[in-house]
Amino acid sequence: MKVTNPLERKRSPKTKPGPEPEAPRKVVAFDFDGTLTDRDSFVAFLDFAKGKAGMAKAFLTQPSLLTNYLVTKDRGALKSGLLYKLLGPIPQNELEILIKAFSTTTGMGLFRMDALDAWDRHNLPDRQRVIVTASPQLLVAPFGRMIGADRVIGTRLGFDAQGRLKPDLDGSNCRGEEKMRRLRETYGETLDLEAAYGDTAGDREMLAAARHGHYRVFKG
Repeated sequence: MKVTNPLERKRSPKTKPGPEPEAPRKVVAFDFDGTLTDRDSFVAFLDFAKGKAGMAKAFLTQPSLLTNYLVTKDRGALKSGLLYKLLGPIPQNELEILIKAFSTTTGMGLFRMDALDAWDRHNLPDRQRVIVTASPQLLVAPFGRMIGADRVIGTRLGFDAQGRLKPDLDGSNCRGEEKMRRLRETYGETLDLEAAYGDTAGDREMLAAARHGHYRVFKG
């Protein structure tokens, strides 16, 4: 019978050290419409999908879209109501096909050149470049991929259980304080907002929270 020496210590198998944890990167947030772009992408998309005549007809046949907005100032309700009026309960996959056609046709022509210069200057190992926009996230995502955005945070469109567009948003319009709420939702309360760029009152909270806030600095 083998006698175990009580002084003999069990040897643990050697394990390879794991990879070093990635250091958190500083976030640089850019508004989209009017900041990175020279026009409103949502309006441009609706024009692409239905034309100016189609948009005018939507307001004429459903004037409550505009009157409700004048009373409530709810940009999100106006946005979702107009999109639903123009496209109806379109399946999400068909909407994504339409958005892809729009982004392919429009391409880089939507962007301001001096804004892209600033975007490129933040392409650093310790930075994460994020687009934070009130336009639909689904719409802006292809443009974010074009310029190498680490993330696109935008207004979420509502879809029903069958994946068809609803006349309501999924959550709030991504504007004002909602931009900061979504950034914290994504990165946590330890969010390190190095810089932010915007051009309207809807960017005020994001600019104030950043270490370096830039308001209407792009003209090209």
